[in-house]
Amino acid sequence: MKEQILELELKNSFELPHIFDCGQCFRWNKQEDGSYTGVFKDNVLNVKKQENIVTFKGICNGDIKEICREYFDLDTDYEQIKKVLSKVDDNLKESIKYGEGIRILRQDLWETIISFIISANNNIPRIKKIIERISKEYGKKIIWNGNEYYTFPTAQSLSKASVEDLRTLGLGFRDKRVYETTRLILSKEIDLEKLQQIQNSNELREELNKLPGVGDKVADCIMLFSMRRFDVFPVDVWVRRVMNELYIKNEDESKVDKKQIRNLAEEKYGNLAGIAQQYLFYWKREENKTA
Repeated sequence: MKEQILELELKNSFELPHIFDCGQCFRWNKQEDGSYTGVFKDNVLNVKKQENIVTFKGICNGDIKEICREYFDLDTDYEQIKKVLSKVDDNLKESIKYGEGIRILRQDLWETIISFIISANNNIPRIKKIIERISKEYGKKIIWNGNEYYTFPTAQSLSKASVEDLRTLGLGFRDKRVYETTRLILSKEIDLEKLQQIQNSNELREELNKLPGVGDKVADCIMLFSMRRFDVFPVDVWVRRVMNELYIKNEDESKVDKKQIRNLAEEKYGNLAGIAQQYLFYWKREENKTA
């Protein structure tokens, strides 16, 4: 594969820290010059933004223009989405200011499933290290600019890992879950192609919950970050905190029911709940950093 370069003018709704540091992906790393380099599918890309010009450069398995258009969802009008969500209330309008450059990536379903099983009770730096170790051990090596990168392993390749092998890579209690999920997907007992044909998000969540290590929150992350189900609303500690502070106002945050939060999100944000969640999540986390 040869190196390819693509330059696009993307003034609005495309800010690198907002996209890559909002918790939706784990294989993008910030470089010294402020750009980000990442691996997705069989592609290694560096993305840099200077003023309104975004430069995509790297090795792609296909045409870089089409690959970037799909992966970064460049055909979706986020400016219009922000206009709609800004009218919901002042809280959401304020949160959008913090993460106005967020875009939901179109990530690979298989990789997203395994990545978010690994994310359970984990922090982002550790998740990234685990995924990198798995990729180095069972993925395919790509050399670009003298550096080694590794693709995320296929189900077939990852099935070579025993529970003990996965534990050695640092998965902890998640080792058995990843091991069992890999086999369910490889045997097509859980068929990824059929999953993508399910129209109803509640029904899809139930199917995803059949995978070891997948509960409602992980299922919603999988649906939002790899299946474009913008109507789902993943609830983690940050989202519960912000929804309680803004709307529910329970003195004991731990007693706030996740179902109550999802119902509130559906009522307020409708079929854009997932994108609203990203703005709220990023806002609360960034606000906490500066507190």
